[in-house]
Amino acid sequence: CVLTSPTARVFAMGEGRESIDTGYKMKFFGDGYEEIRESYGREIIAVPLMMGEFEIEKNLPVSKGVAGGNLIILAQTQASALLAAEAAVEAIDSVEGVITPFPGGIVGSGSKVGSKEYSFMHATTNEKFCPTLKDKVEGSALSSEIGAVSEVVIDGISEDSVKRAMKAGIEAAVNIQGVKKITAGNYGGNFGKVHIYLRDLFE
Repeated sequence: CVLTSPTARVFAMGEGRESIDTGYKMKFFGDGYEEIRESYGREIIAVPLMMGEFEIEKNLPVSKGVAGGNLIILAQTQASALLAAEAAVEAIDSVEGVITPFPGGIVGSGSKVGSKEYSFMHATTNEKFCPTLKDKVEGSALSSEIGAVSEVVIDGISEDSVKRAMKAGIEAAVNIQGVKKITAGNYGGNFGKVHIYLRDLFE
């Protein structure tokens, strides 16, 4: 997603115990026209694009964090679900040490682990949160007044940073008219060892 974003550049921030050669691997998109050069005091890969150049540091340090914190916002309409998610993302942006990795920070296609029908799929649509399937699936999570659901996914450098971001997102989203409920996906614990319970954020 970064390479295709107009005017984007990628630089290493902070330090990690190890590094990954993301920049080097992305250079192949340049089809031989890419350059490796010293810029900004760093070793940079420059890939020619229609908008100019995409620059990325050749090697990026990495360290462990927490990925997949999430808020699921149930609202009456698409407009209210989107506005609430936008408000949540804006609030989360002020929390240090976290990102909302999806475009605009918002997920409109929330998923579940695995598939009921297709064994080759690792993730598929979360039918219990699809408004158009309320009357078609057993155990729908949606009441009759819910017309749309948005999700905000949060990755952070620590469990504490993700918790602070989730709390900030909730506090912003609940102020949007039409929001009826905010929950989070646990997915049976299949997405990792860290479990963050929303009620605990406000104790």
